[in-house]
Amino acid sequence: MKGTHVLLHAARKVSAAEYDKAQPRPYTPPALPKGVLPKGGNDQALNLDFEKGTLADWTTKGKAFVGQPIAGEIDPKRKFGEGKMAKPQGGFWLGGYEKLFDTPTGTLTSAVFQVTYPFAAFRIGGGSHKETRVELVRADSGQVFFKMSGRNSETMRPVVVDLRAHAGKSIFIRVVDDHTGGYGHVNFDDFRFYAKRPQFANAVQPPKPLVFEKPLLEGATAEVAAKAMKLPPGFSAIASAAEPDVMQPIAFTLDHRGRMWVAEAYSYPHRQPGDKARDRIIILEDTNGDHKFDKRKVFIEGLNLVSGLEVGFGGVWVGAAPNFMFIPDHDGDDRPDSKPQTLLDGWGYQDTHETLNSFIWGPDGWLYGCHGVFTHSKVGKPDTADAERVPFNAGVWRYHPTRHIFEAFAQGTSNPWGVDFNAHGQCFIEACVIPHFFHMIQGGRYQRQGGQHFNKHTYDDIKTIANHLHYAGNIRDHAHWGKTPGVPSATGAAGGGHAHAGLMIYLGDSWPAQYRGQAFMNNIHGARINMDILKPRGSGYVASHGADFVQFNDRWSQIINLRYDQDGSVYLIDWYDKNQCHSREPDSHDRSNGRVFKVVYQNEKRTTVDLAKRTHMELAQLQSHPNEWQARHARRALQERLAKQNGLPQDFAKVDAILKTQLAKGKTTALRLRALWCLHGISGLNEADLLALLKDRDAMLRAWAIQLLCESKKPSAAARGEFARMAREDKSPIVRMYLASAMTRTPVAQRAEVLTGLLSHAEDATDPNLPHLYWYATEPVVTADKTAAIVLLSKTKIPKVRQFITRRLASKQ
Repeated sequence: MKGTHVLLHAARKVSAAEYDKAQPRPYTPPALPKGVLPKGGNDQALNLDFEKGTLADWTTKGKAFVGQPIAGEIDPKRKFGEGKMAKPQGGFWLGGYEKLFDTPTGTLTSAVFQVTYPFAAFRIGGGSHKETRVELVRADSGQVFFKMSGRNSETMRPVVVDLRAHAGKSIFIRVVDDHTGGYGHVNFDDFRFYAKRPQFANAVQPPKPLVFEKPLLEGATAEVAAKAMKLPPGFSAIASAAEPDVMQPIAFTLDHRGRMWVAEAYSYPHRQPGDKARDRIIILEDTNGDHKFDKRKVFIEGLNLVSGLEVGFGGVWVGAAPNFMFIPDHDGDDRPDSKPQTLLDGWGYQDTHETLNSFIWGPDGWLYGCHGVFTHSKVGKPDTADAERVPFNAGVWRYHPTRHIFEAFAQGTSNPWGVDFNAHGQCFIEACVIPHFFHMIQGGRYQRQGGQHFNKHTYDDIKTIANHLHYAGNIRDHAHWGKTPGVPSATGAAGGGHAHAGLMIYLGDSWPAQYRGQAFMNNIHGARINMDILKPRGSGYVASHGADFVQFNDRWSQIINLRYDQDGSVYLIDWYDKNQCHSREPDSHDRSNGRVFKVVYQNEKRTTVDLAKRTHMELAQLQSHPNEWQARHARRALQERLAKQNGLPQDFAKVDAILKTQLAKGKTTALRLRALWCLHGISGLNEADLLALLKDRDAMLRAWAIQLLCESKKPSAAARGEFARMAREDKSPIVRMYLASAMTRTPVAQRAEVLTGLLSHAEDATDPNLPHLYWYATEPVVTADKTAAIVLLSKTKIPKVRQFITRRLASKQ
């Protein structure tokens, strides 16, 4: 209201009674509702109001509640104490900050008591974090049915709890302080029962009641665990093997007969003294087609810190840091022909759950695997000088089985423990802690969980293709570092948590079409199989969150990897352990169990297969089979036969003709690529064939021709000339991605013309991969030839590359 206001005072005489009536009266708060303390087993009231001046009837864990309870009000002289009031109901209360401040953590758990009244109330103050809370817990199931945090205030306020759903049940109180930052403490006092809902003038609004799903299994048998799995309609899970037939399964593969080879890791989490090493590889076989393994062999024992395996080329390829080994079995009698042969050493094991792992044959005939970020390797053949070794500490590596060459394929991410390829031969991995899914491009550098890239002039790295997370909130709330709390509801809805293991791009032929080409990975803390949906975008892909494929409903479930078989059904190996996180304590893991499950659709039958008995022609014809398992194994079998012959056998001419017809006339890109890869594996292509493919109508065929022409890292002048033309003219970002990747391994002096063409594409500036790859290929040119660098700087239409060239030119090293 605007204007001028006048306040008038007037004085008059009044009687004493009238004066007294007008005086302010002291405020008398309403009487607090009267409650009763719960009684313990001896029918005596429990010390849930702390008025005994002790923690009688409570059990402490950790240091958060040392020196409790607190007598009287907050000391105004303590740190930040001035003006603060806790307002306890009596003489003693629980004050988490008063003695040791916010640093310590711990829990305080009451004695169990029976719910004998319909309502309860207690006072709570302190931090609003979910790590600082008071829980009410059912004693029979261990389920938390009510939890409450403070409001970042020392003043305690009452909160009312409706207990009618728990009448007659035994419960207990748990005060949790698991936060060490600001307001990282709990104030608590005076838990009492009430016959009617109590009314408090300053009560805190209670949260909504927690909704519970069916309790998770713990320590169940394999058969019970299989029945507990929740799968989409039409699918069923079978316990194919369990302890004692399989224990500590850490890796597996399927051979040309569909048999399963499993690595059992008893040494983990430490490499053992030589005479105590007892890791082994077993062979499991289903001889009657019921999806259950009824035949078991031990192939080898005495391995040490085994973490990966694959079969092929007359033996078994094994990772057991510090060694990458080959165990020959050329006659195929399932017995080693000799002791393991160390092909590469120098693999680190500083962090033994981040060693070499997840072996798989790539479409190009190389053996691929993963490696974690906190283990530091310098890989080389035995006796290789340190300076000549390949440093590696995160990402994807590969090894050629006949040329015996090791390469770092792509570097970065966190602790990948799963790698697979889609129908176009693109490499994907899952990851932990950082975003969970990556498209790995040869020569690429990717977001790291920790540490620096080996090239300090990387400046920026390629990020995840996932447009979502599998957890809610801050990652620090999900990286449990040895703890295994339940999965919060918001994280459950998002996918279950940050930790993953195993990856399968499903390319089998017995599941519904909607699953083909999608990515399946195990979510460890969420006890489920996540499914990400892959779609092309720019030069790469985007991965969206699909419906979780399996809910295991078993807290101990720990699927390590999964693969489809000759019929398109899927095997999963389960480490099965109460401890869900890596621990250096040997006794923290249960050594006595392990499982293999199989997921089938519509009771798909198991068929007998033995590709070793197929002719060369039949193996070539399998390159058009709808199940990628058949094509992959047939392709490797042909490559093995070529290696044994030490040259192209006479009857390979017909094989060559079949494959070249499929390469030219295949109805899909995937079928043509299969023929290309198979021809490459059996040396059925010459440079002229690949140069011709550089002008193919299909961008993916052009791209793969680029990669295969650069296998030697020294493409010919003819190839480089075509690359330069394509860099200028090709409209496909996929082709430009392969050209940039090829330039990262082409001699530096031969890169400039191709890079000039690539950097002219302004449309690539916002692509998630191309600016990074262009820079990784350009940076060595800037170092070696400043004149060429300045020319590239003047011509580039990619802002990020322009910025990085300038930055690199200005740097001292």
